[in-house]
Amino acid sequence: MTGCTGVIVVEDHELLADGLCRLIEGELGWCVLARVANGLDVYRACVMHRPALVVLDLGLPGMDGIDVIRQCVQRWPELRIVVHSASDDGERARQSLEAGAGAFVLKSSSRETLIHAIDVVMRGERFVDPAVFGIVHDPTGAQPALDPQTVEVPEKLLTLRERQVLKLVAEGLRNRDIAALLSISVKTVETHRLNMMRKLDAHNVIDIVKWARRLRMMV
Repeated sequence: MTGCTGVIVVEDHELLADGLCRLIEGELGWCVLARVANGLDVYRACVMHRPALVVLDLGLPGMDGIDVIRQCVQRWPELRIVVHSASDDGERARQSLEAGAGAFVLKSSSRETLIHAIDVVMRGERFVDPAVFGIVHDPTGAQPALDPQTVEVPEKLLTLRERQVLKLVAEGLRNRDIAALLSISVKTVETHRLNMMRKLDAHNVIDIVKWARRLRMMV
């Protein structure tokens, strides 16, 4: 294992995770240090294993993939992250890159595209899947293009913890369950929940679910 490039695979679909592990270990000859299926566990796995690369699905339970990227890059600026997503949403691709990911690759693209993206990212450069490149960039590739369907929302007013609570409430978890998952007190969860609802002008769980969908944290 000495000198082997360490990778963490973050994917909640077992068959896809199996395929990624085979590609990374079989074709690239690298080491899969851990497989993670919940967004809340990614940071802990990185603390434990200190990977060089994370291959990350965005649609994760527990914590939104964009927030996972922000959290990890803030702690480890040198960490390489390749987003491997089923969504061709150009806004999500742009958010991923702005959060600190090095590449955005569609799951529907070829194995060669993913391998190329990994190679590019490990060289310290960026890669966007050709299928979404035109949405993320203008025709010259110079500046991000504005998505006319994007609605301005106060999501940037939310702290990372408030976004975590928002997603977990939308997934149907109770305050005490959220407290256990985040290793904080129920009172602290209640405070984050009240602050989040005030900022979003949300009045009940239905409103919270609507916001989670609007912010693309869940389908």
